[in-house]
Amino acid sequence: MTLYILDTDHISLFLGNYPPVRNRVLQSKVDCSITIISVQEIFNGWVGQLNRVENEAYKIEIYQRLHLTTQFIQEMPVLNYDQDASAQYQQIIKDNPILARRRLEKDMRIAAISLVRNATIVTRNRRDFEQVTKLVIEDWS
Repeated sequence: MTLYILDTDHISLFLGNYPPVRNRVLQSKVDCSITIISVQEIFNGWVGQLNRVENEAYKIEIYQRLHLTTQFIQEMPVLNYDQDASAQYQQIIKDNPILARRRLEKDMRIAAISLVRNATIVTRNRRDFEQVTKLVIEDWS
């Protein structure tokens, strides 16, 4: 069975109840995971929102959505960024130095985890991920 790694954008689509992504993830035949890098990106986003909001009613809404997000993360296998992924990340950067840009760092770490796990990355961000040789990409949106 193919292992699918949801990129952060597809996690957001799932949590936003976007039917094509939600249905695909919920299929029993699909083996989906997320990465610790996406967890970081998601929590950074929530922290940013919570720090900017002063309206108490909106803050409650954000906390409710954050709570649903944490439940989702608890239910999904979270793949770690380990020594093998780090070595793969270094190889990606060595093979294509343009990918060492700061804005691509997290995506390239997700790509490294995907390559190490022989997984397919599920994302709408083809522009950046397609620059990584041998990375298999699908877009469920």
